[in-house]
Amino acid sequence: MSVQKYPGRVLSKTPPTITPPVDGEGGSAPGVWTLSEALENQKAGTWPKKVIPRELYGSGQNFYGQLGQNDTIDRSSPTQVGTEVYWAGVTGGNYSSLATTTTNAFFYTGRGGSYSPLNDTVDRSSPVQVGALTNWNKFSSGRSNQTAIKTDGTLWVWGTTTFGALPTNDVINRSSPVQIGADTDWSESASGSFHTIALKSNGEIWVWGYGNTGALGQNNALNSSSPVQVGSSTDWASVGASLTATYAIKTGGTLYAWGGGFGGALGNSSAVNKSSPVQIGALTNWSSIHGGAYMALAVKTDGTLWAWGYNTNGQLGHNSTVDRSSPVQVGALTDWAKTTTSDNGSAAIKTDGTLWTWGKNSEGQLGLNDTISRSSPVQVGSNTNWNVVSSYAEAKEILGTTKG
Repeated sequence: MSVQKYPGRVLSKTPPTITPPVDGEGGSAPGVWTLSEALENQKAGTWPKKVIPRELYGSGQNFYGQLGQNDTIDRSSPTQVGTEVYWAGVTGGNYSSLATTTTNAFFYTGRGGSYSPLNDTVDRSSPVQVGALTNWNKFSSGRSNQTAIKTDGTLWVWGTTTFGALPTNDVINRSSPVQIGADTDWSESASGSFHTIALKSNGEIWVWGYGNTGALGQNNALNSSSPVQVGSSTDWASVGASLTATYAIKTGGTLYAWGGGFGGALGNSSAVNKSSPVQIGALTNWSSIHGGAYMALAVKTDGTLWAWGYNTNGQLGHNSTVDRSSPVQVGALTDWAKTTTSDNGSAAIKTDGTLWTWGKNSEGQLGLNDTISRSSPVQVGSNTNWNVVSSYAEAKEILGTTKG
């Protein structure tokens, strides 16, 4: 039989071992294929996609080495982290950064101590792998705790138990990841200052931690050191959290908020705390929500970007420093895709892959090669391949990955 070339592989009768795509973009099929086998798999859409190179960049404050540059020097423009080009995602923590690779390995950079998952007190100025497992997926960070969801749907936490920030139902701090319960249907989480909200695949939402502002949605102001369900609804689709408030979107596109109302963070035209979910307006086209410090950014299904809450540094992007207690559109464009916020700054990626930032810029965290604050979105460089963006309230950095 003659040997033929097909998508970079030699074709023969020996079947390959297929590694499924990672995050919809990776995968491989080492070995050799017959031409007929290759064509059949391509026609059926089962031929694994090529792993797309994705670099990791950071800008802003670097006091604990959280930018991964092997130093503690602040950066005012996006700087690549090492030479690794197969990063899948990144999450900003409290003076730290958490990143996964396309193989779902977990790396940590920044502040050591009880907040670090590396079981020591050493600061890291370059990425260090956490354990040897390759099933890490999504993260969220609070002031003193972090939450992770693995690819198998299990929930893991570490950090301090302040105000019940760890749902371990005790007062023991954890310096390495510990599993919460045995459920395997966790899909998403978001953390405020000392509270966390987590979504299950069955549409339930659960919360734990600091409840003084009503952020746990239990119609009281009590803390909880174990997960408690918010109501009995099973139609929640997405979650978010600011420092003292909590947000969630239902499958029908309605948006709800509860917790601290300072600065208008709840978006319900007041600054009053709410201890149970309150709908924001009557619209049914909300798509995603991201909370910052007493404020929030949300994208609608039409691609418009909306912001509300505390605005002392122009972080709402409205070309002013006026607080807003209800959603106000950011500009008039309809091509916004992904957002992130920090204490006093915001960032977003558009559908064309461009990165935009605004708000406070004292440490150069906006990535604009200066320390001048902005009250409306400004494009970062000219790249059109930004894919993920993240920041954290206290860390004053912005992190992002780009596709090669």
